[in-house]
Amino acid sequence: MHDLLQAIVQATRIAAPAVIHKAEAIVAPHDLVPYLGQGRHTGRESNLAYHNSLMVQFWSSLASGDTAMMTDVLDRHFPASFRRAQWATYIRCHDDIGWAITEDDAERHPPLTGPGHRTFLTDFYTGHCPGSFARGQDFQVNETTGDRRTNGTFASLAGLEIAIERGDPGLISLAVDRILMGHALIAAFGGMPLIYMGDEIGMLNDRSYLDDPDLAPDSRWMQRPVMDWATARTAARADTPQGWIWRGVRHIMARRKVTPQLAGGVATEILPLANRALFALRRPGDVAALTAVFNFSGHWQTVRGADLGLHTGTPYFDTLAGQPAMDGGGLLSLPPHGRVWLVPES
Repeated sequence: MHDLLQAIVQATRIAAPAVIHKAEAIVAPHDLVPYLGQGRHTGRESNLAYHNSLMVQFWSSLASGDTAMMTDVLDRHFPASFRRAQWATYIRCHDDIGWAITEDDAERHPPLTGPGHRTFLTDFYTGHCPGSFARGQDFQVNETTGDRRTNGTFASLAGLEIAIERGDPGLISLAVDRILMGHALIAAFGGMPLIYMGDEIGMLNDRSYLDDPDLAPDSRWMQRPVMDWATARTAARADTPQGWIWRGVRHIMARRKVTPQLAGGVATEILPLANRALFALRRPGDVAALTAVFNFSGHWQTVRGADLGLHTGTPYFDTLAGQPAMDGGGLLSLPPHGRVWLVPES
């Protein structure tokens, strides 16, 4: 398989050198990395691959408020960088979420088990779990194993649909912050961030597919809505959740564009933390490293600068917010679903 892919890529580089190859390989982590080139195939296979594990671990940590497995999986299974290749990072797409939580990965974090955690996630994201903020739907239920996949738009799975229905400003704000944290994660992680159509304005589940007999059997159509161009046209100025999300995503991507540490080829180093509500990574850069921290819980969280590898006496700037953040020797405090991109002040 990989010999064939290498041959195809090499032939393309001769005939059409501007073409790149994307691997749509939704497989377990140990099977995914080889598509971007390993060993004698380094730099000679696909140029892009969907980082399915990042998506799954984002949703897993968001539901549990615990990033320990996310940190472990992304650090243990994936190299810091590739040659002539990078990830396509995303939070949602047109397809279902297959809960790729393996037995080995889950059992490293007792009392978790693979089947138990997959059941928790499907229950949580279909709203059948106490405290769930999500509204999704089961897909491809395996009656033998009990495994289920999940459908739903980014915004509905992140809690915006229920929050709007309840008319609760606090819940709406939390949902928007979950969404913007996800976009800030894929923008900072390394590779090329992908934003699925409609996610930039927080489009909700579309159940009109049920009225079409040809579409009704496939619940993936709930996250394939007709684009809401009317909302898109007014989003830049609208004082609505859709407007807040649109401006937030634009800001995140604009900040990424001018932050050299976030270039696709820069290595991504995962930072283990004692505070399991927080996920952190470092992007080294040529001059100074960027340290990104994300709060996956609904409560304020703190972490010491030393635990992030920051330098005592050095002031740090949050390039995402565009404001000073902390002294490297102090404490970093993050609000619910907060996110920072820290660089030393120049």
